[in-house]
Amino acid sequence: MARYYVNKNSQSTGEHEVHKEGCYRMPLTQNQIFLGYFPNANYAVREAKRYFDNVDGCYYCCSEAHRK
Repeated sequence: MARYYVNKNSQSTGEHEVHKEGCYRMPLTQNQIFLGYFPNANYAVREAKRYFDNVDGCYYCCSEAHRK
């Protein structure tokens, strides 16, 4: 299982990106919310929707959950 985070700041297109720990596109520490340990990014995106309505997986580290 991996550690996942969501960016507090939205993209220019409005969604908050979910990242797996170690992604080179991780937000700064002060701009991230730790979501927990999950077997894959789809579970992490589901958890991130408890914080934000518009959520997407990072294209680079969470491609299985990237929709936009």
